[in-house]
Amino acid sequence: MPSMKLPKIPLAQTVIKLCELKGIKHIIISPGSRNAPLTIGFTNHSFFKCYSIVDERSAAFFALGIAQQLNEAVALVCTSGSALLNYYPAVAEAYFSEIPLVILSSDRPEYLVGIGDGQTIDQKNVYGNHVLFSANLKEDIKAERSNQGQEPKIIQGLENKLEKFIGIQRTIQEKNAEKINSALNTAILNNGPVHINLPFNEPLYETIDHFIIEQLSAELNKTAPKIDEQSLDELVDQWNAASKKMILVGVNHPNEIEQELLEKLTDDESVIIFTETTSNLHHQDFFPSIDKIIAPLTESEFEQLQPEILLTIGGMIVSKKIKAFLRQFQPKQHWHLGENRANDTFFCLNHHLNYAPNDFLLKFLDKIKNQRSEYKPYWSEIRTLRKSKHDHYLDTIPFCDLKTFDIVLKALPDDSILQVGNSSAIRYVQLFDLKPSIEVFCNRGTSGIDGSTSTAVGSAVVSQKQTTLITGDLSFFYDSNGLWNDHIPANFRIIVINNGGGGIFRILPGHKNTENFDTYFETTHNLSANHLSEMYNFEYFKAEKASEINEVLGGFFKASDKPKILEVITPRTTNDEILLNYFNYIK
Repeated sequence: MPSMKLPKIPLAQTVIKLCELKGIKHIIISPGSRNAPLTIGFTNHSFFKCYSIVDERSAAFFALGIAQQLNEAVALVCTSGSALLNYYPAVAEAYFSEIPLVILSSDRPEYLVGIGDGQTIDQKNVYGNHVLFSANLKEDIKAERSNQGQEPKIIQGLENKLEKFIGIQRTIQEKNAEKINSALNTAILNNGPVHINLPFNEPLYETIDHFIIEQLSAELNKTAPKIDEQSLDELVDQWNAASKKMILVGVNHPNEIEQELLEKLTDDESVIIFTETTSNLHHQDFFPSIDKIIAPLTESEFEQLQPEILLTIGGMIVSKKIKAFLRQFQPKQHWHLGENRANDTFFCLNHHLNYAPNDFLLKFLDKIKNQRSEYKPYWSEIRTLRKSKHDHYLDTIPFCDLKTFDIVLKALPDDSILQVGNSSAIRYVQLFDLKPSIEVFCNRGTSGIDGSTSTAVGSAVVSQKQTTLITGDLSFFYDSNGLWNDHIPANFRIIVINNGGGGIFRILPGHKNTENFDTYFETTHNLSANHLSEMYNFEYFKAEKASEINEVLGGFFKASDKPKILEVITPRTTNDEILLNYFNYIK
């Protein structure tokens, strides 16, 4: 068996071994000295796939993209000080999106914290309520501390001291392993971020060719909660008694819910199934493009749409309009189906059905009865009308953001992945019906623009499918360091909709076309993606009208030896008017 190159520090070995035993394969490392023991161990172990990314904020979103695609935990390794603070935006996103990240922050030993030493902050529990577990570990015992906290003296000599030392070290090692084990299990079983803070003393670069730690347990058990038959029967009775039921599906991983289970509900005239773009669910009887359906409604029409029972499935909801509707016209019953977390988004949550959706629906659907109702037939006619008006409006408008999204979404390759930037980008995408074979992802946990590019790159690295990021200009330039790594595959594509500023603020209520608005809200600019493309070795394309987009798209998705960026320049001051008129037109 070939020899290994491992850190000599037992604590570092324990982390590395437990990550291996838990199957945490992908390790994203940012350079530093204090994390050298971990870097040496992970990069010299054949089990792990390691990535080097300098910018910790970008590295964390990159890791999130990998974890999002693979549905498995990914580890991040950084040095001490402000490095781990740069992980925070992605940690928060992972927390609210229920994505497993393992933060391995290297720290100075406790006697060097709080005395003015360089690159040192208080790292314990630094992520507060945005992680599922914090493990603050103990430094390996190898020294006696003086009362003044000076550099420790190495224990030498006497057998009784050595025996005491070995006993203390074993106890510390066991407790550290227990905490690491708990943290990793929490990330994997509960789908969220955890933080493991590891104090390392110098020397940091000493290596050894074998593990010196005791055998560790890889036990990882999760038992699905048993569905209570009496409670299920009560829910079935309430469901069967209601004439208007609405199912709303938010962020949902592709193939997470068995399609045939929801399809069984499409025969029920008393049920409407609203699906967001991020739900990755498709059926001719579902109601996608929610805003297209409900934005033009009058108060009396909202009353007609108001459900008696609302069943939500999946994660965050993008549509502000459906949130406003269901908060004002609340259902009598709101049930949320899904493991881990239930958000009381509409202030009327009655039941958290804490089960795997497939398990619950399988039992539930066997017991419920279809009803005759005007609920679904009436709104199906509205859906058809809206679709017709939508298509006609797009044929009449000049070149703009809305027109651009119509063109590029139709051109996306079949069986590909679409990553969408936040703010206006995801809201525009929500207005269109996508090809069912396209898988859609967006960072909707915190809905920030800060890591869309880095997440998309991480996703593209581990996916076997063509990946395209559609993003606004501010989000793209904000996260330009997302392109600063050597791992970007040649089939990765970025489409930047550049309208010269934060176009979302022109749509929101406010005083437009003033110097204050332009500077502090819309943040107008004259930046172009051209120079970034050259710097990061992307092939660059540009379009400034609809005909140019169509010409470019012909070759944009063709295979090449470089990733590609298409920058579409749209008119800054007309997009908001065209979008607002859209909702008036489709009434």
